[in-house]
Amino acid sequence: MAEERPRPTYSPGEYTVAGRTSRKTTSGSLRVMLLIVGGSFGLREFSQIRYDAVKIKIDPELEKKLKMNKVSLESEYEKIKDSTFDDWKNIRGPRPWEDPDLLQGQNPEIRNTKTT
Repeated sequence: MAEERPRPTYSPGEYTVAGRTSRKTTSGSLRVMLLIVGGSFGLREFSQIRYDAVKIKIDPELEKKLKMNKVSLESEYEKIKDSTFDDWKNIRGPRPWEDPDLLQGQNPEIRNTKTT
C-alpha cells in the first residue's frame, strides 16, 4: 500500500478551491469594505456640492433686477382675468423638421395644400 499523506489542516477562514488555498475574508469582504468606505467618501463629496452652491453669491446688479421684477402667479392672473378669449386663434408651432420661417404667418389651408 501507498503511504498516506497527512491531510493539510486549514484555519477556519480558509478553504480550498481547485487545489489553491484562499481566504474568504480577503476575497469577498475586502471588496465590500472597499465599496462601503469608497461610497461614503463619494457620497460626502456629492452632497457637499449642494451646500457649496448655496454659498455662491450672485452679481449684485442681477440681484437688483430680480428683486425689481416681482412676478407672481397672482399678478399674472390679474392681467388676464378680464380678457375674453372669443377671438382666440390657436396657431400650431413648427415641427422640428419644418422650417419655422416658412410656416410663420401662413394660412393653414394654404399650408396644408403645399405640404403632402
